[in-house]
Amino acid sequence: MSVLENIIGECLVMSIEDKAKAAAKDVEGKVQEAAGDATDNSEAQAKGKAKQAEASATKTKENVKDNVKDAID
Repeated sequence: MSVLENIIGECLVMSIEDKAKAAAKDVEGKVQEAAGDATDNSEAQAKGKAKQAEASATKTKENVKDNVKDAID
């Protein structure tokens, strides 16, 4: 296995882990935002939306990494 294949393999594993973490962060943000909506807590709403935005950015980054990997393969 070449060095490049090793690096790509490591990125794939990290990508799966990062995607799972992003999905969890998104759910956490949705729950926090909903709790803020239910209690009329604007701070909780904002923090929930921020977590969702962070998760979205991570998902986008991981998709770009996947596209680069696919292009290399």
